[in-house]
Amino acid sequence: MGTGALMSLGTRAMAASYAQLQTTSNNIANVNTKGYSRQEVQLATSGGQYTGAGFFGRGVDVTSVTRAHDDFLTREAALSSSLAAADTARSDQLLRLEKVFGTGESGLGYATNQMFNAFADVATKPQDLSSRQVVLSRAGELTARFTTAAQQIDELQAGVTGDMQAAVSQVNDLTSRIAVLNQKIVDQRGTGQPPNDLLDQRDTAVQDLSKLVQVATITADDGSVSVFMGAGQALVLGSTTTQLAAMRDSYDNSRVVLGIVTPAGNRALPPSLLTGGSLAGLMRFQSSDVTDARNLLGQMALAVGLQINEQQSLGLDLNGQPGAAMFRFGAASGLPVLAANPSSANTGSAVVSVTPQLPAVLTAAGVSSIQASDYRLTADGLGGFELARLKGGEPDPDFAPQSVVNGDLVDGFAISISGAAAAGDSFLLRPAGSAARDMQLSMTNPKLIAAASPLSATMGSANTGTGMVGAISYGSTDVASYANLPVTLKFQTTATPGQFTYTWTDSAGTSAPATWTSGLPVTYAGTTPTNGFSVQINGVPTAANSSATPAVSSDTFVFSANAYPGSDNRNANALLALRDNPLVGAIWSGGTLQQGANVTEAFAGIVASIGVRVQSARSAAELSTGVAAEAELARSSKSGVNLDEEAARLIQYQQTYQAAAKMLQVAQTVFDTLLQTAAR
Repeated sequence: MGTGALMSLGTRAMAASYAQLQTTSNNIANVNTKGYSRQEVQLATSGGQYTGAGFFGRGVDVTSVTRAHDDFLTREAALSSSLAAADTARSDQLLRLEKVFGTGESGLGYATNQMFNAFADVATKPQDLSSRQVVLSRAGELTARFTTAAQQIDELQAGVTGDMQAAVSQVNDLTSRIAVLNQKIVDQRGTGQPPNDLLDQRDTAVQDLSKLVQVATITADDGSVSVFMGAGQALVLGSTTTQLAAMRDSYDNSRVVLGIVTPAGNRALPPSLLTGGSLAGLMRFQSSDVTDARNLLGQMALAVGLQINEQQSLGLDLNGQPGAAMFRFGAASGLPVLAANPSSANTGSAVVSVTPQLPAVLTAAGVSSIQASDYRLTADGLGGFELARLKGGEPDPDFAPQSVVNGDLVDGFAISISGAAAAGDSFLLRPAGSAARDMQLSMTNPKLIAAASPLSATMGSANTGTGMVGAISYGSTDVASYANLPVTLKFQTTATPGQFTYTWTDSAGTSAPATWTSGLPVTYAGTTPTNGFSVQINGVPTAANSSATPAVSSDTFVFSANAYPGSDNRNANALLALRDNPLVGAIWSGGTLQQGANVTEAFAGIVASIGVRVQSARSAAELSTGVAAEAELARSSKSGVNLDEEAARLIQYQQTYQAAAKMLQVAQTVFDTLLQTAAR
């Protein structure tokens, strides 16, 4: 064996050490490069050379340069970062939404109470125009706060729409990049060596994509990866991509939904496909949180506005005229007619609208008041319609769909349907959604506040009981329609101890006796369905008893047209009482009315609802962010560059390089000695 073998051993050792030095230096240089995986030189012993004395080693070969990589840890890091991005995106938006519902003097609850409290001064001095003007000023401030809050919610929705459109554009850029990298990796696989830098770039692109939408990857035999979203929608297959599209919602152009681009046009994807990533968080915020906040705000605005308008209609203003509406919800006074949003896929000619109803109408019909919900109306093509209450954009499982027809009253609103609907045509109903945005003060003249009752009540001077006239409810405030005024109310005893009956006496005669129950209103039927009224008698009146010795005469209560509305405050007291009435969200269930909340409780409920969501989202974001950080730490501990380790390796490889160089020096010396010996 000559010196050539020794020279070969040294050369191979130097080449291996140099490769290790080069790779380690590259690791150090890329310590701060995003997505870079630490690389290592893979060495293998060269096959031994057989001699009569046995096999002598021929040194070392550099077989490959590989990257430190773990598929499981990489997938876990991508998945956890996807969930963290979804939670963080929703949490950030909810923090903005929380600021819309301020507390204290800047809140809607405070402004509402201030408006109702202003009626107390009107009740004290019904003729004082300055007190009346304060009511209108407070009412104007309230409408301004409602509309401002609604506009802020609309601005949040616009911001979410823009964020989603930008995110979709980023998704498309990343999927295109992954497809290009797939092709490059496939092309270089023919060299027999892994293209480490390209693999790192692809992993980084997948990681970035996971922060936008949760994806799963499958590696093919040729080295390319296929990327799937959610339950199986392909985004990347080899070097081809499926582009996402931010499509306008079929019912609402201010919102976007996720779709894919196909040769036949864009096709919407079901929301269930989005299980992670910032897009999922934004979609959930849009479909659930924004919608609920808008509906809760609108429900409160309608409850306050319609109740006050109804009570206004039951009184007389300073001019002696029936009270006009104080608020309106749109361009015209009166009950707002809200057009339903038809689906862009509808093929029929049907037109649908909803009209919120006054509380008295709903109470008489046994129908719930306006609820903080959207609804979807779907046609069966045979003239029938099914109404489903929505939750998060999908039918609420807690409320069974119901069949409806034109004119039906449902949850505080009447449905109007005209035209012919094709099977599958659908409409989005938002009875409360736009109320706060459209709320306006329609009264500017303080004289128009209806502080007076249209009827006056006079108790007989000889009354001896404790009976007092309480609230009066009217079918009409037009006193001219009460043709038989004045009317007199009297009470009589019966054979049953403690039981009273009552009668009404007007110009047409005396009504038949009816049983009086303490605490319940006493109703005067009138001559038409609209000119009757009912009155609450508080206390216990003295009832007529002809069998007593001496005979007992009945207390009398005489009701006539109010001749002095300027000094009457009974309707102002009724307006003030609305502050504590359960106006918001009353529900009829099983034939029983479940009272709603007063305005203070309703606003506190909105604040609490948003606050709970903010706290829940913040906790979820903190938890998922922590999990993502742990997963990334585990991945980087396997793939990341540690400068201390690399510095130690650098010294080690330097020493092996020097030793290999020494081998060459020894081989050269031996070779020179052999030459000198041969020359002698």
